[in-house]
Amino acid sequence: MKQKTFVGILSVNSKGVGFVGDPALAGADGKPGIKPGAKRGKKEEDYEIQPEALHTAMHKDEVEVRPLGVKSRWGRDLAEVVRIVKRDKMRFVGAIEDAANGFALVPDDKRLYKDIYIARADAKDPNTGKLATHGDKVYAEIVAWDEKKGYPEGKVLEIIGRKGEHNAEMRAIVLERGLAYDFPAAVVAEAEEIERNKAITDAERKLRRDFSDTPTFTIDPVDAKDFDDAISMKFFDNGTYEIGVHIADVSHYVREGTALDREARSRGFSVYLVDRTIPMLPEVLSNDVCSLNPDEDKLTFSSVFVMNDKGEVLNRWFGKSIIRSWKRFTYEGAQDVLEGKSHEHQKELIKLNEIAKKLREKKEEEGAIDFETDEVKFELDRLGKPIRVYKKVRKDAHKLVEEFMLLANREVAHFMYQAAEKNRGAFLYRIHDQPVTEKIDNLAILVRAMGYHLPVGKKGVAVRDLKHLFKQIEGTTEESLIKTAAIRSMAKAVYSTQNIGHYGLAFEYYTHFTSPIRRYADLIVHRLLHRELVKGKIAAGEMAKYEKIAQDNSDKEIKAAEAERASIKYMQVQYMSERVGQVFEGTISGVSEWGIYVEDKETKCEGMVRLKDMTDDYYVWDEKAYAVVGEKTGKRYSLGDTVRFKVVGADLEKRTLDYAIVS
Repeated sequence: MKQKTFVGILSVNSKGVGFVGDPALAGADGKPGIKPGAKRGKKEEDYEIQPEALHTAMHKDEVEVRPLGVKSRWGRDLAEVVRIVKRDKMRFVGAIEDAANGFALVPDDKRLYKDIYIARADAKDPNTGKLATHGDKVYAEIVAWDEKKGYPEGKVLEIIGRKGEHNAEMRAIVLERGLAYDFPAAVVAEAEEIERNKAITDAERKLRRDFSDTPTFTIDPVDAKDFDDAISMKFFDNGTYEIGVHIADVSHYVREGTALDREARSRGFSVYLVDRTIPMLPEVLSNDVCSLNPDEDKLTFSSVFVMNDKGEVLNRWFGKSIIRSWKRFTYEGAQDVLEGKSHEHQKELIKLNEIAKKLREKKEEEGAIDFETDEVKFELDRLGKPIRVYKKVRKDAHKLVEEFMLLANREVAHFMYQAAEKNRGAFLYRIHDQPVTEKIDNLAILVRAMGYHLPVGKKGVAVRDLKHLFKQIEGTTEESLIKTAAIRSMAKAVYSTQNIGHYGLAFEYYTHFTSPIRRYADLIVHRLLHRELVKGKIAAGEMAKYEKIAQDNSDKEIKAAEAERASIKYMQVQYMSERVGQVFEGTISGVSEWGIYVEDKETKCEGMVRLKDMTDDYYVWDEKAYAVVGEKTGKRYSLGDTVRFKVVGADLEKRTLDYAIVS
């Protein structure tokens, strides 16, 4: 009797073995016991699919699967793919190698378990006519996969550069994830036309509220080129304050239905690699026309609040405006003012900081969770090579900006929720669901192995218990590790037309309003807010349109984040490759049956110490205790332990580091 088939999303590991979770069973996230957030063992309710039973299916494809009614040598139920419902992607990046009668593309994505054959006639860059040669990095598309041949066939879409060359590797990171790099000519032409006609007309000025006489400034990183938010501050005689959060009015320039709009929607986000930005909008817009550069009149969309010293909003106004930034602060420059080292706009900044702290206190009282973890920054030489890696320090200046952006996002969402309820209108919310119980159970196990306790009840974990845990670990070596694991146990924040609130921020209403230069969702929010303010009508079927935009942006956000993390990992490996033989101090960030993961305390460069290379004893993985233990000596290496390690190898192609424990 044939087993009933089901449809699921395929996961393929680097060995070409597939796994599919039956949707009728529990979720398919990986069982606990290996490394928080790293490759994990598959859940017992997943079906295993051997390479020969994949029948050309690839990682993340939607597939129809038939259980075979037999088990693998590991005791897991086996299945086979009977139909590919939907391909996830057909374009891949890789290095070209000589092969019989053509070339083989060795994919960067190791989950693609077969090399792609490319005939010589299909190995030319269609833009330049250049023929790919051995050692080139290329972007290619699979055009056919006859299972009888045993390999996919493809064609070159672009020769990126030479394998291992810095710029080629950075471009490859973007293209591999299906993200756009260069702008089409029509989009550039539209942007340049806007730039030529950027002067603000008198007619436009009459339609807007003018804040150019109000003290206004931007606060951004020292290397920022696009400034999409500014803050203004006005003192009233009655002890209240008018605080404006002014956002670049991208919607004035990027109109619905234009080539610019279609390209921005396709991209969804600006992508921030370590050494470059791949912008959502052409630079003449993102760095000039829309950017809130100092001493220039700029079109903005503003959220303006009358507030008191308690951080309470007494009145709010939303609308189109004109501002003139009086000062371009860096975070460091604004921090100097807060610390008394500088006096520029001191009165405004100090009061804003006081109110920001009140907003933060209130947010925490209402249940917001501080998921802040260490981020790394790189200092690069003129060739783009990392010469220094250090942890980013968030001080009051960063938090000041963050709190007022959160305030604007929250208040816009609240206003639009009320309007949408009243008029049955559409809106785009930023939502964050409560954590999945199973993931929280796994987190509790990890926390217990590190000597802490996280109570988990039938309804999951209480916010107060999570916050208590974070208070306990504050300043400890395991703080970053536990917080990172906690973040990964949470549901992913996404965009949606249905509001359920934001669990992590403890906000009942939340959206993204403050970054339309770099996020398409914010541009949509601006359009919908403006339409509500001018009493525009909602067309039939619009809800479905905006839900599709919400889903697309949620998906693209993941890919943009993956590209950003990949560039960080590449730079970390490159940095450590120059330090082979040197000794550092690190924290054990994960344990597995094959090795110990160690993260350098200062640079957060993570590498593996392989158990087979630890010759002082035979070490065995204690899965439940998140540790490895020496059979003879009883020596123990546990999650969160501090160790000294030596860099013994670095593989830029695989993005891996090899470490060795030193006594």
